[in-house]
Formats: sequence, structure tokens, C-alpha cells
Amino acid sequence: MKKKKNILVAVAMSGGVDSSVAALLLKKQGYRAVGLTMQLVDCGQEKISGCCGIEAVNSAQKVCQKLSIPHYVVNFKQSFKKCVVDNFIKEYQGGRTPNPCVTCNEKIKFGLLLRRARELGAEYLATGHYAQIRIKNNESRIMNYGLIKGVDKNKDQSYFLYRLNQKQLKHILFPLGNLTKSQVRQIAQRAGLPTANRPESQEICFIPDNNYRYFLRQSGIKQKPGLIVDKKNKILGRHQGLFQYTVGQRKGLGQLKIKNQKSKIKITNQKSKIKESGTLPYYVIKVDAKRNKLVVGPEKDLYQKKCSVKSVNWISEKAPNLPIKIKAKIRYRHEAVPAVITKNLKFIIYNLKFARPQRAITPGQSAVFYLGRRVLGGGIIEAAID
Repeated sequence: MKKKKNILVAVAMSGGVDSSVAALLLKKQGYRAVGLTMQLVDCGQEKISGCCGIEAVNSAQKVCQKLSIPHYVVNFKQSFKKCVVDNFIKEYQGGRTPNPCVTCNEKIKFGLLLRRARELGAEYLATGHYAQIRIKNNESRIMNYGLIKGVDKNKDQSYFLYRLNQKQLKHILFPLGNLTKSQVRQIAQRAGLPTANRPESQEICFIPDNNYRYFLRQSGIKQKPGLIVDKKNKILGRHQGLFQYTVGQRKGLGQLKIKNQKSKIKITNQKSKIKESGTLPYYVIKVDAKRNKLVVGPEKDLYQKKCSVKSVNWISEKAPNLPIKIKAKIRYRHEAVPAVITKNLKFIIYNLKFARPQRAITPGQSAVFYLGRRVLGGGIIEAAID
């Protein structure tokens, strides 16, 4: 086995405290480390936050200087635009709500960046994700790599990593998987890292001011007006473009109220006194891109027990025997709930049936499957099923 001092590890440096501490820990463990920062957008763009902006590059460079390790910037702007940004726009245009972080991890960070790290001679690519990798031998004595939740329940990021495969996991390190966020901050402060107190960004990194509607309009997405209807197809109003809405949304609908049987419409603002009008607020139930209609209804209509899932990735690269009882998350911040996975034999698609109705099952988002703390895999939600 190679000694750690002879093993080169490329650390994905985003300019934040997590990747900074990942690099610090690896160096303390005796690895030879090098920092790689991805340039994903034009550095001249203003108001770009997180791992995409010029501040991230400068911050990562300062950390690498502090740690006395080399630092390089790799230009993935064209690939990022094609794989992540253009896909983001296309999904919204099709009435879906994508998760660009999942796409970026699959195509860019653990796709292009991992390959670049390997070309540089690195045995591993390390990141600051809060997740763990466990290795065990199967019956044929072949190494099997499992993706496990991070110990910090509030920061576990295994949800975003479900598209990883065995070949990738073999060359990935997650140094923070057994730490909490507060412990990571403390380590950074004790080491005097310049990123120790840098705030986290919860925004989509390539969208200025996190205003995705403005971003989509500026990207040239078609702003095609259409009808707002209820589940019985009764006309309630008009929308100015489906890309401005997502399932579960209330903001932007106003207070839709049917005045009489002729479907005359009265739209009041968000401050309407619901008790006096005797109406309930409306929520987006479905974004129907084919008919260019926005389907709305009361909150109870948001809850459904089934959905279909496509583009499923099994981390072991082999589907389990189905049906199987697991826990599933339909959004990062949603609770993982008991569910059963079955295969739709007519199509390459899976069905999920939840133990209890889930709120706002959203096409385009990811459904991730867990067996205990282990991630089995996941896929893209195709549709909620009544």
C-alpha cells in the first residue's frame, strides 16, 4: 500500500470553509494536496455568489497559500453552461423544477473535475461534502463502495450525491463526513484559515441575487401567457409564463376567488382577509407545459402518495430485488419517509408509493432512496400520481 505522503489528492476548493478544512485535514494526515478551483462563469459578472464568483477563486488561493500547497484554476465555463445552465433553462421551459447542484455534481465536479484530477496524477479528488464512503468486499472479494449519510444531520449532503457510481467513489474522499459543521468551524478558527468565518451561501451559485425568474427572462426563455385553471379545468385567471411557477407555490397567485357561476374573476392581493371573503388560498398543483396551463387548488390538493421516477441511478450499479421498502426524500430539506419502490415493466421508470401523502411532489426534483444511513440511489421525479 502506498504511504500517504506519496499519494496526491486534488481538493476541490470552492473558497468556503468546508473545502478549506478538507484540504487542511488531508495535509495533516500526510497526503500531498493540491487545490483545484473551477471557473464556471465569467469572473467579471457582478453579484455572482458561492463557488462561482471571483471571490471564491481569491479565497481558495489564500487558503492554499496558508497551507503551502499548490493552487490551480480550471476553466469549465463552456461545459458548465451546456450541462448545468442550459439544462436549468430547458427544464423550466418544460414545466419542471430542476436541481442544478445534482447536475453539477454529476457532470462537472465528479465528472470533468475528477477526470482532470486523475490526469494530473492525483489518486483521489476530495471535496467538502458532508457525506461518507464505506468500503467492503463482496462475495467475489471485489471492493464495493457505499455512499453513507454524514454524521451532521443538519448538513448531510448525501442527497446531492446519489448519481455517483463505483468507478467514481473509488477515487473520492469526503474528509468532513464524520464531523459537524460547528466542529469544522472550530478547526478552521484554530488553524487561522482566512475562510473560518465566511458565511455559507444557500443560493444557486450562477444566478445573481438568487432571482431565478429574472435570470430566466434574461436568458431568452419564452414568456408565453396562458390560463390558470382548477383541477376541473375551470378558468380562474391568466399567467404570464409557466417558468415563473413551481408546484407548491402560493406567492404570485394573489387571492383567486370565484364570484359566481359564470366564472367572473376577482383577484385581490396577498393581504386579503381570508376569513371575511370565506375563501382559501390557492397553491400551484401542477405546471402543465403541454397545454400551457397552470393548475391551482387548495393546499390539500398538494398531498399525494405516489410518483413516478426516471433516470434512476443505483450506486452499487445493480438494482435491488423489487419491490423493496426504503425511505425516500423528494427534496433536500424534506424528511425521508417510508416508501416502496416498484418497477414499471412497460418503461424504464420506477414508481414510488409513500407510507403517507407527501406535500408538493415536484417534477424535475430528485427522489433519493435510503436504506438506513446508506444511499441506494435515486432518480428524477417524472410526475405525481393520483
